[in-house]
Amino acid sequence: MMEGFQTINSKAIPLLLINVDTDAIIPSREMKRVSKRGLSEGLFAGWRYKSNDSRELEPDFILNDPEYNGAKILLGGDNFGCGSSREHAVWALHEYGIRVIIAPSFGAIFYKNCIRNGILPILLSDQNIEPLSGKELKINLENQLINDDISFEIAPADKEMLLDGLDDIELNLKHVDDIRSFENNDRVKRPWAYL
Repeated sequence: MMEGFQTINSKAIPLLLINVDTDAIIPSREMKRVSKRGLSEGLFAGWRYKSNDSRELEPDFILNDPEYNGAKILLGGDNFGCGSSREHAVWALHEYGIRVIIAPSFGAIFYKNCIRNGILPILLSDQNIEPLSGKELKINLENQLINDDISFEIAPADKEMLLDGLDDIELNLKHVDDIRSFENNDRVKRPWAYL
């Protein structure tokens, strides 16, 4: 079980680029394991480091700016997380400490991977995102508010998963009594299906 989502207070890292794909988030050469651990070093490796062979930091890349050390909120551009269904991208972001990504749109699979791995993806328009760059933000998922004055939408099941720290299986297990009741009733109605 994951940790349930708490209110997040953090500076917002502006990475306002469009079409940031999962290969940019974590290049395939950085995926040396199937574990969720040990991936943050490869996060944005093509941009964070001066070369593929070096781990010398590129001083002009936003995540290397000391101003954003420990920041938990990432601001992105349109189509953030597009490309392959690489769940490692979300794992790397989570291990790095990112708990919220705000963008005008997301790759559909990336969006769902965020929910299932404890990162809150928030959809906001470009004009509402740009003024948040570098600012200290308060993200309240329970009330679906940014800084108590900007509201955002999220599907109720997605919100429940994040607040309670659930994955798909744990969310379904909350309804185990209903599932068993259905199975028992179905056995009576369609006994041939259980032979």
